[in-house]
Amino acid sequence: MMDASNEMILQKSKRLTSVVWNYFERVRKADVCYAVCIQCNKKLSGSSNSGTTHLRNHLMRCLKRTNHDVSQLLTPKRRKKDNTVTIANVNFDEGQTKDDYLKPIAVKLDQDQRRDEVLSRGSGRFSQERSQTDLARMIILHGYPLGMVDHVGFKVFATNLQPLFEAVPNSSIEVSCIEIYIREKQRIQHIVNSIYGKINLTVENWSSQDNANHVCLAAHYIDEEWKLHKKVLNFITLDPSHTEDMLSEVIINCLMEWDLEGKLFAITFDSCSVNDDIFQRIKGHMSQSGSRIINGQLFDVRSAAHLLNSIVQDVLEATRDVIRKIRGCVRYVKSSQATQGKFHEIAQLAGINSEKVLVLDSTVRWSSTYLMLETVLDYKGAFCHLRDHDHEFDSALTDEEWEWTRSVTGYLKLFLDVITVLSGNKCPTANIYFAEMCEIHIQLIEWCKDQDHFLSSLAEKMKAKFDEYWSKCSLVLAMAAILDPRFKMKLVEYYYSKIYGTTALERIKEVSNGFKELFDAYSICSTIVDEDSSSSFSGSGLGRISSETRDRLKGFDKYLHETSQSQAGASDLDKYLSEPIFPRSGEFNILNYWKVHTPRYPILSMMAREILSTRMSILTPESEFSSSRPMLDNGQSSLSPDVRQALFCARDWLRPETEDTVVPLRQYALPTC
Repeated sequence: MMDASNEMILQKSKRLTSVVWNYFERVRKADVCYAVCIQCNKKLSGSSNSGTTHLRNHLMRCLKRTNHDVSQLLTPKRRKKDNTVTIANVNFDEGQTKDDYLKPIAVKLDQDQRRDEVLSRGSGRFSQERSQTDLARMIILHGYPLGMVDHVGFKVFATNLQPLFEAVPNSSIEVSCIEIYIREKQRIQHIVNSIYGKINLTVENWSSQDNANHVCLAAHYIDEEWKLHKKVLNFITLDPSHTEDMLSEVIINCLMEWDLEGKLFAITFDSCSVNDDIFQRIKGHMSQSGSRIINGQLFDVRSAAHLLNSIVQDVLEATRDVIRKIRGCVRYVKSSQATQGKFHEIAQLAGINSEKVLVLDSTVRWSSTYLMLETVLDYKGAFCHLRDHDHEFDSALTDEEWEWTRSVTGYLKLFLDVITVLSGNKCPTANIYFAEMCEIHIQLIEWCKDQDHFLSSLAEKMKAKFDEYWSKCSLVLAMAAILDPRFKMKLVEYYYSKIYGTTALERIKEVSNGFKELFDAYSICSTIVDEDSSSSFSGSGLGRISSETRDRLKGFDKYLHETSQSQAGASDLDKYLSEPIFPRSGEFNILNYWKVHTPRYPILSMMAREILSTRMSILTPESEFSSSRPMLDNGQSSLSPDVRQALFCARDWLRPETEDTVVPLRQYALPTC
């Protein structure tokens, strides 16, 4: 027991900044300083030259031995009331009761974490390294700014929650984020390389307020359990000297980095204006690298949502003068309470009972322009009479302009309805697009027949842009519809007869032949894969001979497949097409259908896995009704390219598996400095 006459308790000086001193009393005996543990009264060296590591180690052992948790140590009986911890000149009271603190509960930090690493109530174990990693994961997953670790409020909160946690600088958290990215990339690399079948790649361009260009590359695939997945592969900041022609080099480097040159089925670009040479260079590289392209086809797909948004922008540009006058009408009515009252009186006299409210549109989202036009049309009678009752109103539309407005509103409604249907699907498989795009095709043909020259020329311009898209994507769209057991070839026959008229049979035959050729190619590839599997059990010499001669016997492989099909009877495709159409009533999950029917249609299911996972549209909540690229803000742009890519990709990889299959990346804000 200490002799109080010879020992003197020292007041904590400003130099004792470590939180460890919250649990030790510093006493002096003669010229020697001691640190006395307030839990067990053990004396340790308290000299300023001794540091605090030995005190921290003792505290952890003492904590484990006495089975105390951190919250129990926050209010020790011997702590002086005037003792406070200062963090950046912000004080908090250490005399708070236990109930004022959050007690740790059982939390699983990640899926592959060992059970003994899970923190539970009263465990008493603390790891600075683990806590720093968890903080970095939290910042990545929820898009918090990296600089939050330097915020005073965060430091106070962290110290209250766990006094043993030492504040870390921004640079250390950045390093932790990079380390998490590297570890997760290895895991995703293993997943992607073990995919059964091929993947589909999407290419989405981003911009920033400093005029820099970025590109996001993501892989889409269906796994062995027939679940649709999306994995971001790269978020690349392009060199300022970058030209569009260099995009093919960026994509090729990505494929090589992830070892996906031989696993690519289709590439979806976010713009219909992407140069065709870019796709051809990628296809040429794959052919030169020896990658197997089934039936010589690598599908070039353009985003349907971006096509529709681009067409809408053409419509709005062509009618900008009329829309400007309509904005003037709405702005005038809403300019004062008196004007609004007069307008509503006129509307009642005109027999207009609409409950819609006049609102100005936003130039950022064209869906708001549609709502403005739709509402104005409901009040057309009131606007026509307003000029007679209010001589200051000078924005009235002519009869011709009203007809243009009605037609244009009909155009926008169709595009809005289609995009709403596509964006509302939680599992955006390729089969949902064919019918919607065919409806647009049919309407464009009808709009081109309009007697009004302005409207017919506008429709022809829209159809020209649509036809360019249709020439690239119609085959993939039709194939995906055929793989929907509710439609099969019947839906293609139905729509093509409306679109092509007298030439419909030829077009239907083209789709049928193209589908059958791809099926035959899959059948041959399936045979080769089976031979590869069996050759692994053969002698090494025989295996080498088979490998060397197979390229010269491709024609024989095809002949063998055709003759064996005629001898064996109906193929997968023949059986599938001959069976009755699946009922269209009730809920239907096409992936569940193919999961169940894979044993019955083994080859056709291989096709379904890759065609259905083709992204026919790069659609996010921000781009639903906007033609502009997604944009980084100033804070996001200030990050280095490596850190930006690490945060962008790791957030996608750390996303909980319980979330929907495909979640927009911009659900969270990108961390900023």
